[in-house]
Amino acid sequence: MPTASRSGEASPGPAAAAAPARPRAARARCPAAWLLGAAAVAYNAWVLEFLLPTGLDARHSYVSELYAADQPFHVLFGAVEILTAVLVAAGAAPLRREPGGNRRFTAGRWVLVAFAAFSVADVVVPMRCAPSVNRACEAVNPWHTATSALVHAALFVSMALMVKGAAGGDRWPLIRRWGPWLLAAALVAAVSTIGPLIGRPGWHGVPQRAHLLLVGAWLALLAVSLRRARRSDLVDCA
Repeated sequence: MPTASRSGEASPGPAAAAAPARPRAARARCPAAWLLGAAAVAYNAWVLEFLLPTGLDARHSYVSELYAADQPFHVLFGAVEILTAVLVAAGAAPLRREPGGNRRFTAGRWVLVAFAAFSVADVVVPMRCAPSVNRACEAVNPWHTATSALVHAALFVSMALMVKGAAGGDRWPLIRRWGPWLLAAALVAAVSTIGPLIGRPGWHGVPQRAHLLLVGAWLALLAVSLRRARRSDLVDCA
């Protein structure tokens, strides 16, 4: 029974009084957003190369050379890569089924989980050496090149699915607005890094690092979008 207020009117019961706080509390409990936000930062941990004596020139080397088997900091950069993959997988996986949810967007999140898995494989089979500083080192390591190709394929398929899914409604306005630009820019940057694979090395490190910054921006965009999801979309935060 409602209790009487001083003005003689019935005051709301405990359940009604707590109702306004629910949306705020629910928004605060959005682990996927926090995990993807952390992944966006960790994905660009390559900036540590400017603080450590790696011996590599960022302009002319692949970031994956940082965790090549013969490099002094391969354990550090490999561990960061695996941690980032775990954060992406944990944040991207739609653990709860959303009634009437967007299938393309959900599929994109699962493909992003595959992207994380392939990223781990990229570390498990690293480059044997750094070709940018070792002329005897092969520029194309078959296994590492294959895993890197899978990483990029999963990334772009995931981005395309989520951008396409966001375009079909009003639930993800930030992705609908910025997603196509990030997808196009990241794709151009990725294609610009293939110089060493076709026998034309040099300056490929610049577009690759730009690509990594763009992917980090994409992960941050996903994180912010999840945080701003409407109350009816809070299931996506699980």
